[in-house]
Amino acid sequence: MKLKVLFAGAVAALLFTACNTSKDIPYMIGIDQVPAEVLNASASLADPVIVPGDQLQITVTSGNPSVPDAVKPFNRGGYINAESGANITSGNSEAANSMLYYLVDSKGDIEFPMLGTLHVGGMTKSALASQIESQIYPRYLNDRPGVEVRLHNFKVFLLGEVGRPGMVTVTNERMNILEAISMAGDLTIQGKRDNVLVIRTDANGKRTTARVSLNDKSLITSPYFNLQQNDIIYVEPNATKARSSWSIPPALTLTVSSLGTIMSIVTFVVALTK
Repeated sequence: MKLKVLFAGAVAALLFTACNTSKDIPYMIGIDQVPAEVLNASASLADPVIVPGDQLQITVTSGNPSVPDAVKPFNRGGYINAESGANITSGNSEAANSMLYYLVDSKGDIEFPMLGTLHVGGMTKSALASQIESQIYPRYLNDRPGVEVRLHNFKVFLLGEVGRPGMVTVTNERMNILEAISMAGDLTIQGKRDNVLVIRTDANGKRTTARVSLNDKSLITSPYFNLQQNDIIYVEPNATKARSSWSIPPALTLTVSSLGTIMSIVTFVVALTK
């Protein structure tokens, strides 16, 4: 009878643990209950802020289609024909294409044709485009040019309990945490979904950290839902994975083995003396 009670208790405990664990697996539980106006407000995306190490592609187009060459001195490696939109460069090799990009140095500066050193760290892309336009027109050009700034190397890093840890890059300068996780092969079943660490570095090199829960529907309104370039996402192992990875230190194993041997000898001697 006691064995049946113990067995029933063990089964109940196992089922209870399984139920608790299953609740930790789904993402953004109850997201369908979030009001539409909240979802719409959270859908707006902030313009990426430029930080040291970014690679920028800055294209200046002529405001007068009849004189497309007027903006050629302001483009690195080629120019854009405003009428056809064709990108004219000196070659198609990777080396030639790299000449189109401006690397933001550790001070947050770039060297721009004709304009010299520009401090771009901490600026948004739209702010930088406006600044370049104001410095070119009307000082150098009679017609207001078009200026487009694109972030060439938008990337984030994922570590820990994900399918494919490493760097994830996109070309559209937009990525949220769920997109990044899916591109990394999703979390493993041992990943801790309710305590994901996000490490962020701003334009001044200051790092901030935040913990987000992928289970919580409020994730979609978090400032860390939409990622910024160079964000680091770390997914910790859950308790089950942590327990399975625990091992007895070799020194402790040797000690326990030695004690076992000594106890066996003592037991044998005691048995002989009786």
